[in-house]
Amino acid sequence: MSWEHVTLGQRVRFGTGQAASHLADEVERLGAQRVMLIAEETAPDVASEIEVAVRWTDVAPHVPVEIAERARKQAEDVDLLVSVGGGSTTGLAKAIALTTGLPIIAVPTTYAGSEATNVWGLTEASRKTTGSDDRVLPTTVIYDAALTASLPDELAIASGCNALAHCVDSMWAPRADPINQALAVEGIRALRGGLRRIGSVEGREQTLYGAYLSAVAFASAGSGLHHKICHVLGGAYNLPHAQTHTAILPYVLAFNTPAAPEAGTRIAEALGGDLITLYGEIGASHVLHGVPDVVEAAKLIMPSAPPSNPRPVTEDDLTALLAAASAGQLEWSRA
Repeated sequence: MSWEHVTLGQRVRFGTGQAASHLADEVERLGAQRVMLIAEETAPDVASEIEVAVRWTDVAPHVPVEIAERARKQAEDVDLLVSVGGGSTTGLAKAIALTTGLPIIAVPTTYAGSEATNVWGLTEASRKTTGSDDRVLPTTVIYDAALTASLPDELAIASGCNALAHCVDSMWAPRADPINQALAVEGIRALRGGLRRIGSVEGREQTLYGAYLSAVAFASAGSGLHHKICHVLGGAYNLPHAQTHTAILPYVLAFNTPAAPEAGTRIAEALGGDLITLYGEIGASHVLHGVPDVVEAAKLIMPSAPPSNPRPVTEDDLTALLAAASAGQLEWSRA
């Protein structure tokens, strides 16, 4: 074997019902004096034990550049960012850190996984740009399954399937190696069990654990075909992040597995069967909504398709994949 692996340095605190106390401990440990809290109005209140200097509530999916620029101005006199929410909230904190270098404490309330990666994304004029930079990696992540209890079942399932997508992509992404593949396989196992019991505390804890593993694997392996497709679609058509990832995943899996049979076997073993069976058990949707022209979408995606994908990708392949996903044609295969 010959490969190179990078592990990102990050502190993780995990405990149900302990988010507020863990946050206070971390703020004290970092010696922060002026905290900027980034959280939507409806976010759980976990800042009751810290002093907040600046509160920011204007959060939007895919992190529009104009919101990021306004938030950066408000962060000029702070020394720590605290994000409480899903991927959009974490993403905004990352956009601020990207230009300011401010440290982040991330308190996730979904299973998005952005909190454990050094990947950032910004959207301008319907085009989403992504990149990686260690400045945006949160210094600490605080996981608390109680904070996910209020998620509607449909959103919780979609968010968990988004984490599954991180795992699957990590099996054949540009920097895939045995370590991040091992993390991805364990993440799939945890997510499979957690999503089946998402209504219980134990299920939510397992799903959070799996989401963290999925994000660590993804941060190391990089963005594969699945994520390139979803990022372009999200930016171009303002599609909901988690639901789009959920819908696209079965089709990318069907496309790549014939060219990567060993990875496909490991994924199936970790799932305890096939992905569609799990989708049926948990009520996940495999239908893509909101793409008005699949030919146009394929043209937009094609420049981002990874050359290292296990199977060569053409514009016609992408058009067929998107058409199948839009129609919910599970029997579709390019094998």
